Amino acid sequence: MQVTTQAQLREIVGHPAEIIANKAMPQLLSAHVEWLAATPMIFLATSDASGRVDVSPKGDPAGKVVHVIDEHTIAIPERPGNRRVDGYENILTNPHVGAIAVIPGRGDTLRVNGSARIVDDGPYFDQLAVRGKRPILAVEVDVEEVFFHCSKAFMRSELWKPETWDPTRVPSTAKLAKQVMAGLDDIPDEEFGDDAYRPWLY
Repeated sequence: MQVTTQAQLREIVGHPAEIIANKAMPQLLSAHVEWLAATPMIFLATSDASGRVDVSPKGDPAGKVVHVIDEHTIAIPERPGNRRVDGYENILTNPHVGAIAVIPGRGDTLRVNGSARIVDDGPYFDQLAVRGKRPILAVEVDVEEVFFHCSKAFMRSELWKPETWDPTRVPSTAKLAKQVMAGLDDIPDEEFGDDAYRPWLY
């Protein structure tokens, strides 16, 4: 049966402890800043004016993924990519965003929700340069709430345990691309590998 009301939902799930219900904060504390400085990966969720949602991973060396402007504002740099810019187009019509910052080996994560804007330059762009290349854009987020999320999902998935990793359980990147897109059959498989991307990361 479909759950359609908050009362139904709470009857099934229950209510959080008070300390959990009230853990979101309206500004960054030093613990949040330290986490953001250490993360090499953040997932940015956006939605368009109709509510259609997109989630995009953003990865860089630690210290280059997120720049803390002040206790109320962060910036997430953009690097050269596939030029779809789905999330950026969403922000132009709906500024509300959510992000999850992860640290390899850690089960807990940091969640940030707020209102975003796109900028093409800023006084911090030089600090975010990688291999001598500045970001092409950045998303500045006015923080509305920030909180740490517990590690249960990562514990259940055993995500950080190398002995559970088996990338051969799914077809190679080349095979996947050729299955879902036409006109790629004559392209050598090695052109779909990581080595083909490396010259274009920045």
